[in-house]
Amino acid sequence: MDIVLAPWSWYVSGPLIALIMASLILTGKRFGMSSNLRTICSAAGAGKTVDFFKFDWKTQRWNLLVALGALIGGYIGANFLSSDTPHVAISLETIQKLNELGISDGGKNYMPELLFGENAWVNAKSLSILILGGFLVGFGARYAGGCTSGHAISGLSNLQLPSLIAVIGFFVGGLFMIHVLFPLIF
Repeated sequence: MDIVLAPWSWYVSGPLIALIMASLILTGKRFGMSSNLRTICSAAGAGKTVDFFKFDWKTQRWNLLVALGALIGGYIGANFLSSDTPHVAISLETIQKLNELGISDGGKNYMPELLFGENAWVNAKSLSILILGGFLVGFGARYAGGCTSGHAISGLSNLQLPSLIAVIGFFVGGLFMIHVLFPLIF
């Protein structure tokens, strides 16, 4: 018998996130997942050729544990706390629009097979979307001085105006992508 747990309610997860953020603020640390890539590259020796990676990466080891925890937590959630028949809670209207765009697994998978399945590696259109999207996300995170988690969780909890501006930009960009560009691509 499989035990399937419901997602944690906002009144459990929200205070836990606030507790983590308060402890990071009190210890003078900043949370952000994209900074882990810089730390990993620096630890691997990238600082020998690129100035951006020349910093004391050992001071960021704690953040690598956050990334490792996210990977382990994601694995546990996907393999032990989820049902065998995944269901993504999105509206029937959204599922219908996805079907019209050729994405037939809307509401069944978090990542559409058309874009993220094995065939995406051989489909030139899907592969180019993944490469361009990855570049834009990476460039955007670097240009904005952090990723969505860093700005939205850490930056806003520190009342940083640049983080508020970045988060507004993330939302506007996401809305523009899904309502204007996405239908043009498909």
